[in-house]
Amino acid sequence: MTAKLTLGPVLFHWPAETLRDFYFRMADEAPVDSVCLGEVVCAKRMPFFAPQVPAIVERLKRAGKEVIHSSLALVMNERERRATRELAAAEGFFVEANDMAAAALLAGRPHAIGPYVNVYNEGTLDVLARRGAVRVCLPVELPAPSLAALAGVPGVELEVQVFGRLPLALSARCYHARSHGRHKDSCQYVCGEDPDGMVVETIDGQPFLAVNGIQCLSYTFGNLIGELAALSAMGIGRFRLSPHDTDMVAVARRFRDVIDGRAEAGAALENLAALVPQASFSNGFYHGTEGAAAAGLLAQA
Repeated sequence: MTAKLTLGPVLFHWPAETLRDFYFRMADEAPVDSVCLGEVVCAKRMPFFAPQVPAIVERLKRAGKEVIHSSLALVMNERERRATRELAAAEGFFVEANDMAAAALLAGRPHAIGPYVNVYNEGTLDVLARRGAVRVCLPVELPAPSLAALAGVPGVELEVQVFGRLPLALSARCYHARSHGRHKDSCQYVCGEDPDGMVVETIDGQPFLAVNGIQCLSYTFGNLIGELAALSAMGIGRFRLSPHDTDMVAVARRFRDVIDGRAEAGAALENLAALVPQASFSNGFYHGTEGAAAAGLLAQA
């Protein structure tokens, strides 16, 4: 069976009109099978995007794409608990739970599990599947042998992120606001100034992380285009592209071409490097080393 492509949720605080136009174009032009919608990082951003959602859902469904509604990855107050409960109770929604509170609310009905839930072994995967999870996007830090072991668990579809900055951690505090001398409650949405996240450097000036509101991401862009064949052979049936401020339609086409055998991974990698010249690519976690490392095809590029 041909692997499927999923567009993950936009993690960054883009203007509402930019998000709407982005999703409209993905609906009309991108060779992806599924699209995740929803605020995963900061609930304060939700009101900006909410009015656009019905039109986006209609456009995506008209284009034949599956719509996945992603939940918050860190629920901290009653407003966020209420939003999570409402999402879990919504009729006709296929929901991706990004924390165990959402997973508990979804128990007994088909749902997905996002990469923010720690699924590290077959026992955890089996429990989630028995509670109704039909799809799991695995954590980004798992090496190839762990992915292969999890792919052996029957009854659940597995997904792996293959493009984009890697989600590493979440905090109750907002470093993005603090770096500008502001508090979280009076942040003035400063995260919107960094459409791909704010790069953080070491004391000797080396970039090593990116901050997105309360979220910590990798500085490098994860890129497993050279591992797609091996992942498919393991039994991984879905590949996730995490959106960035670049031509994501072209990114999706490069991955689709490799999956369908129309392009070699090496040539596609060269095209991706041209599409996101600001990015350094990495695949270290997959190869069992530090996440920022480049191994295999990336090391040869």
